[in-house]
Amino acid sequence: MAAERTQDRERDRERDRPAPRIRLDLPRERRARLLPEYDPEAFGRLSERIARFLGTGRFLVWMTLTIVVWVLWNIFAPGALKFDEYPFIFLTLALSLQASYAAPLILLAQNRQDDRDRVNLEQDRKQNERSIADTEYLTREIAALRMGLGEVATRDWIRSELQDLIKELEERRDLFPSGDAHGRDVPDR
Repeated sequence: MAAERTQDRERDRERDRPAPRIRLDLPRERRARLLPEYDPEAFGRLSERIARFLGTGRFLVWMTLTIVVWVLWNIFAPGALKFDEYPFIFLTLALSLQASYAAPLILLAQNRQDDRDRVNLEQDRKQNERSIADTEYLTREIAALRMGLGEVATRDWIRSELQDLIKELEERRDLFPSGDAHGRDVPDR
């Protein structure tokens, strides 16, 4: 009885407690689901592998061998060992089932490839835009450097200017010879 009273008191306390506050900064706890969860990417990868296998020569060889063995077995095997009682209806059903699964799997693989191609094309387009912008920037920089180099004194220009100055100094010396005996150009003051 005492244990029942203790349990009743605990239930009453839990009813009187306020509901816990929902925190928005934390993710919710996962709820139990009725249906099992699956990874769509894993299913997509599996379907691509199957679709790739269905498109290989190996698959065609194995399928041809299976059909040939099936037909030969059901023609030449004793009646008790034949597993297709009706003339090749089960074979037709198996091939139809394979085709009905192959078509959607191939379409799913193609859709995934189209999505990948679309993403790659978008990345290529962005890369091309960046390359064009970089090329235009470099073109502007080269044009600015060329314009700047047009104003820079080159070695030949400096030589020609120095030769002109030397000629001018020689002409001045010839015009105004030094009168001082000591070799000074400017007399003392």
